[in-house]
Amino acid sequence: MAPILYDYCKRPMDDIWKEDGDKRCKLVVGILGLLVIVLLGVLLIFFIIKANSEACQDGLRAVMECRNVTYLLQQELAEAQRGFRDAEAQAVTCNQTVMALMASLDAEKAQGRKKVEELEGEITTLNHKLQDASAEVERLRRENHVLNARIADTDSASSQDSSCAAEPPLLILLLGLSALLL
Repeated sequence: MAPILYDYCKRPMDDIWKEDGDKRCKLVVGILGLLVIVLLGVLLIFFIIKANSEACQDGLRAVMECRNVTYLLQQELAEAQRGFRDAEAQAVTCNQTVMALMASLDAEKAQGRKKVEELEGEITTLNHKLQDASAEVERLRRENHVLNARIADTDSASSQDSSCAAEPPLLILLLGLSALLL
């Protein structure tokens, strides 16, 4: 009999398929990993090209400009708010001053009214005194007129008596002094 050519495997077939499967699995994982790396590389290159494109650079400049404008607007807003707070504080101070001045004005008005009432009372009193004095002056004029008429009658009747001539000026002087005392 002739010898038969076949390899005799001293190991079970499952072990052989298992080793080949592990090698195949590693090969597939390696190929997939390489494909993922190449794909990521291509995407990274595409992203870098897009990121360095003119439109993207314009967008970045626009973003930076917006940030600058936003910062400036925030500064202006903060300054306006400070100005508003200062104006509010000044308005409060002005309102307090106005209230104090109004209270002072009311007090001055009340004092002025009181003074006017006092002066009106004094004017009324002085008007009464003036009327009384005018009446007294009128009465004294009449008496003076009557006395002057008597003196004229007595002067014509007795021109020799010198004592009678001194009485009318004395009487007029006394009447004038009494008018002044009133």
